[in-house]
Amino acid sequence: MASAAEQLASNLNFSTFAKAEDLKKRLWFTLAALLVYRLGTHIPLPGLNPDAYAQAFRGQAGGILGLFNMFAGGAVERMAIFALGIMPYISASIIVQLMTSVVPSLENLKKEGEQGRKVINQYTRYGTVLLGTLQAYGISVGLESGSGLVLDPGWFFRISTVVTLLGGTMFLMWLGEQITSRGIGNGISLIIFSGIAAGLPTALARTLELGSTGALSTALMLTVLVVAIGVIAVIVFVERAQRRLLIQYPKRQVGNRMFQGDTSHLPLKLNTAGVIPAIFASSLLLLPATAAGFAGNQNLPTWATTIIASLQHGQPLFMVFYGLLIGFFSFFYTAIVFNPKDTADNLKKHGGFIPGIRPGERTAEYIDYVLTRITVIGAIYLIFVCILPETLIARTGIPLALGGTSLLIVVSVTLDTVAQIQGHLIAQQYEGLIKKSKLRGGKRGR
Repeated sequence: MASAAEQLASNLNFSTFAKAEDLKKRLWFTLAALLVYRLGTHIPLPGLNPDAYAQAFRGQAGGILGLFNMFAGGAVERMAIFALGIMPYISASIIVQLMTSVVPSLENLKKEGEQGRKVINQYTRYGTVLLGTLQAYGISVGLESGSGLVLDPGWFFRISTVVTLLGGTMFLMWLGEQITSRGIGNGISLIIFSGIAAGLPTALARTLELGSTGALSTALMLTVLVVAIGVIAVIVFVERAQRRLLIQYPKRQVGNRMFQGDTSHLPLKLNTAGVIPAIFASSLLLLPATAAGFAGNQNLPTWATTIIASLQHGQPLFMVFYGLLIGFFSFFYTAIVFNPKDTADNLKKHGGFIPGIRPGERTAEYIDYVLTRITVIGAIYLIFVCILPETLIARTGIPLALGGTSLLIVVSVTLDTVAQIQGHLIAQQYEGLIKKSKLRGGKRGR
């Protein structure tokens, strides 16, 4: 039998959305905030020679700069005030999450609930400032080392670049938090989503242009379309898939009343790590090529040039290491974000247990056993989703924005946002049913 929430969800229609005034305000706020972000990606960094920088970027577009440019919605290509994007905040969040599983004091903060979460968030902001400052300074020095990229090199340019880029990152962090609290969806994810989505029309136009000029055959374009649809279907299926562990609660007596034992489920996602493994793997593999490009390939020994050439997009060595790194980070990041021991302790504290499994350490071992097995499936899924489009990109020359990582982010964020919208609509309809029942009860009382 369907639950009450499922019954409400099946009854949702356009009239329910029309009556959801709070939801519409949240949607308008989200759209306005994302519009501000998109405008900021077109405001250039002061002190640059735009023509010289555009030419230099084209030479590095296949490296890590191209990947960051995709996540930043084209801001790196234009070296806008949002060129750093939200990546320093994401990196700081991952570092803090890693430290919470290593440093006892941070681990205790994590267990303190809302108050501890606020302190951890503050540490994440400090980390964002530190990483953003280092990255912005590195960008300023790198720009000065280029020939004719900076109009007036010197400390004034470096300081102004650090202040501008760091301010852009901190503003995006604040904007993402505002979207999360006052809008719809996860603000940080939506900022990344909007950056990638903004590049999709250009990528599609370039793909169609390749088809019109004969560089891509009609059959190949249809193959790319079918593969893209298939990858999206796989992403939707796996991202919604869960392994549910049955949890039982024993009978309990309150006063003279005996309450029956309850049952629930502990949902374990097949892809607990999300898109982080693909991003980390791409960044690490593209880093040597980008560093070599800035240093000048002519200054490198032959063996280093050969290795860097083998780590380019589409090369067999790149594909092998890409898959291995995705698999490694899938297990690594899952171990960071999900702690079976803490879950088992919480179940034991509230009287819950898995049938046939002793509470405590045995429950933690069983959860870890199940989580390891489904993480294998999740890692294989991530490798498939990222490698298959990567192969097509290498052989056909279609833009990077149509790759597996970008599709994974776009589809995942869309699913999460739609789920939140549906949750607001269900809450709206549920409140309406409560008001109707109260009115009926009042009339009967009269």
